[in-house]
Amino acid sequence: MDQLIQDMKNCPQTETQSVYDHGLSVKNHFLQLLEFLKTGQIFGQWRLPEWLSKYRQEILNNLLPIQIIEEYLEFHDCSKPYCIQYDENGKRHFPNHAELSYLKWLEVGGNPQAAELMKMDMDVHLLKDKDVADFCKRPQAITLLLSALSEVHSNSCMFGGIESTSFKIKYKQIEKRGTAVCKNLFDKGN
Repeated sequence: MDQLIQDMKNCPQTETQSVYDHGLSVKNHFLQLLEFLKTGQIFGQWRLPEWLSKYRQEILNNLLPIQIIEEYLEFHDCSKPYCIQYDENGKRHFPNHAELSYLKWLEVGGNPQAAELMKMDMDVHLLKDKDVADFCKRPQAITLLLSALSEVHSNSCMFGGIESTSFKIKYKQIEKRGTAVCKNLFDKGN
């Protein structure tokens, strides 16, 4: 485990952040969202979707245990040091990193539930409207949705902040899919 952490610290996620620092940042953003769900207050630069407030209690009730979530988020990109590739322009790519992180986390003895979340880490970002009902059948659905919202905010500095076009595009996907997921899960019979 120590070598894995060191490798993550030595692997650049961005010009100014290691893969390990990125994991810590996403975890900290998630904890800020969790505090919002519990208290209604949040600090820092956030754009919060309507579904987050509307379904606060339902979301809280459907999260996986916090210890699993924290482990998942801190180490969700643990394979990136081993799959990093650079294109002809020097841009970093991490092909198949979600699946590889799942395998790597199991290999080092990590929690299998956290590993499963790692395998599904990109699913909300790629979720299509036609796939929402199937996605909602997963016990991890709400945890993954909140994690995606945390990650987009964590990464907002790379996009130029929460007012940037790049952030708004990524946020809009989560806002739209989050609305559909919450309606599917929590508005049954209404």
